[in-house]
Amino acid sequence: MKNSIFIWIVKLIAVIILVQTLFFKFTGAEESVYIFSKLGAEPFGRIGSGVVELIASILILIPRTTLLGALMGAGTMLGAIFSHLFILGIEVKNDGGELFTLAIITLLCCTILIFQNKNKLPDLLRLKI
Repeated sequence: MKNSIFIWIVKLIAVIILVQTLFFKFTGAEESVYIFSKLGAEPFGRIGSGVVELIASILILIPRTTLLGALMGAGTMLGAIFSHLFILGIEVKNDGGELFTLAIITLLCCTILIFQNKNKLPDLLRLKI
């Protein structure tokens, strides 16, 4: 029982962080446009990553698809973290490193969910036709 409450808290943390950034990506907020312009991926990267994060969030909340959502979320966050480390810098537009920190927290949550669901990995890899 305690483990399932912990897992739901981890899921909610990841989903809340992923979903709260969607508003900024989909409305073309200044900081979001700046980030993806600097990455050379504006507007398609901004909108595309928003769509991937929305799908990942939904999948994380569905117990049967949590592993797939966590893998998508972890992949997206690894991309964000590497972008911060090698192109953007930890701090973007004087945010005090908040976006970088949120990406690390989300990656940690997704990693916990991946390990918690690792026994489902063979089923995910099997193609059912």
